[in-house]
Amino acid sequence: MAVAAPRLLVYTRTTAYRHDSIPAAVTALRALGPFEVTATEDPAAFEHPLDDYAAVVFLSTSGEVLTPAGREHLTAYVESGGGFVGVHAAACTEYDWPYYGDLLGARFDRHPAYQPGQAVTEDRTHPATRHLPAVWQFTDEWYDFRTSPRSSTHVLLSADESSYEGGAMGPDHPLAWCHEKGEGRVFYTALGHAAEAYEDSGFRAHLLGGINWAVRPGTTGR
Repeated sequence: MAVAAPRLLVYTRTTAYRHDSIPAAVTALRALGPFEVTATEDPAAFEHPLDDYAAVVFLSTSGEVLTPAGREHLTAYVESGGGFVGVHAAACTEYDWPYYGDLLGARFDRHPAYQPGQAVTEDRTHPATRHLPAVWQFTDEWYDFRTSPRSSTHVLLSADESSYEGGAMGPDHPLAWCHEKGEGRVFYTALGHAAEAYEDSGFRAHLLGGINWAVRPGTTGR
């Protein structure tokens, strides 16, 4: 009997800035596999328990995107073992909900112009980064965060601010990280601004590895 593919709830609602890359990002997630992807912008998707999903992905969400009931269900889901993945502008989301800041690990502050730069691979064994070179050439917005998440998460990638113009965090500039929240696993990457990122094999493998890590082994949707 065939094993069911893990179910992902991919949430793309925006109430602030909206990235043009969202359609390309959803298409890439559908192609990564083996996942059954439900993509939605409807907050009603969070108005009931999320146990049918192996992971929830906030894909360049922005602003306030959940109702009070949605917040409760997302909290219960993660705390009881559900996987959570944040991509790029997920860090620009739910600023007035303290739990979300703890869940993600850091909140977006600003970014310089979209430009080439270098990401330093801090963990060469994690599924999200083990395929990457020690120094990864990439083009993105190089998000700055209000605080470094290093004290509460495991940093996988960091930015080399000397490789581009306008970085403001200094020598400790995480870009991607993971941690456990309650019984759940959380992965976040700040990369993924432009549609071109989702055509890049290295970035697609980065996303796939992060999602696979967040989805606990053997989980298809609990």
